[in-house]
Amino acid sequence: EYFLYPAFGWVMFVAVFYWVLTVFFLIIYMTMTYTRIPQVPWTTVGLCFNGSAFVLYLIAAIVDASSVTKELDSHNYNSWAASSFFAFVVTSCYAGNTYFSFISWRSRTLQ
Repeated sequence: EYFLYPAFGWVMFVAVFYWVLTVFFLIIYMTMTYTRIPQVPWTTVGLCFNGSAFVLYLIAAIVDASSVTKELDSHNYNSWAASSFFAFVVTSCYAGNTYFSFISWRSRTLQ
């Protein structure tokens, strides 16, 4: 039903896009593939990824929260409200990860 409302389509796009990228980076880190490709500045890549995820998830969470009303569909109101809550939870997780990525990036550039 999120295709009926453009705001929810944007939220779904951001969620799926960053879920796929997060799984991709998780596999890279779990298999330690990043050690085989030393040319890539992984701390910078992580900082850019987490920073962009935080910003886009924040926008998506705000759009999601502002789009949830009782008038849309009273049957799915709780589902839409829950999606808004969890969008903010994921946003805070990416914000924390961005902070730690920044600390890691900063310590690498100071060396």
